[in-house]
Amino acid sequence: MQSQSPATYAELVPNMIKRSIFFFALFLMAISTRAWADDDTVHVGSNITIASDNSAEDVVCIFCNANIEGKVTGDTVVIFGSVHLNGDAQHDVVNIFGSIRAEKNASVEGDLVGIFSSLHAEENFSIGKDLTILFGTVHAPDSLQVNGDKTIRSPWIFWGPFLFVFLVIYLLVHEFVTYRRRLRAQGYPFHK
Repeated sequence: MQSQSPATYAELVPNMIKRSIFFFALFLMAISTRAWADDDTVHVGSNITIASDNSAEDVVCIFCNANIEGKVTGDTVVIFGSVHLNGDAQHDVVNIFGSIRAEKNASVEGDLVGIFSSLHAEENFSIGKDLTILFGTVHAPDSLQVNGDKTIRSPWIFWGPFLFVFLVIYLLVHEFVTYRRRLRAQGYPFHK
């Protein structure tokens, strides 16, 4: 019986890379699958469409878009995606890092919340409770009906301090570089 020599590092690396790619691909397939619990619709990485003749209980979409033509009787939550509402959401609609587009005569019977989101609403769009848009914009006609509180915080409240700090750092670096150029023009030795 011959004994096999142990594998060298150079022989093991290609197999490790192949295994890593395989498990990464398996992970991506697992997170992009659909999940249903009763009438709930949960998607990660693939878009959701509720047709005009269909309804769903809760709609949760992560890294994808939700197109609601029909009725959602529970909550609608979209993270890193967009909500297109052309039907009726009978409870809350929440969008984080995306946009909300409401077509003519669409309605949200609960709260509409957007964080780092924009709201684009057409004529006769109605919100049953509160409208909250944090660090986003609202483009809506005067016919927008909000039966609760309206809270809209501009994105400048969030981005303004960052822009100010960036401007101060830019000016300091610019002045330092200009100072060094003047010294170099005068023949000042920087290195000895």
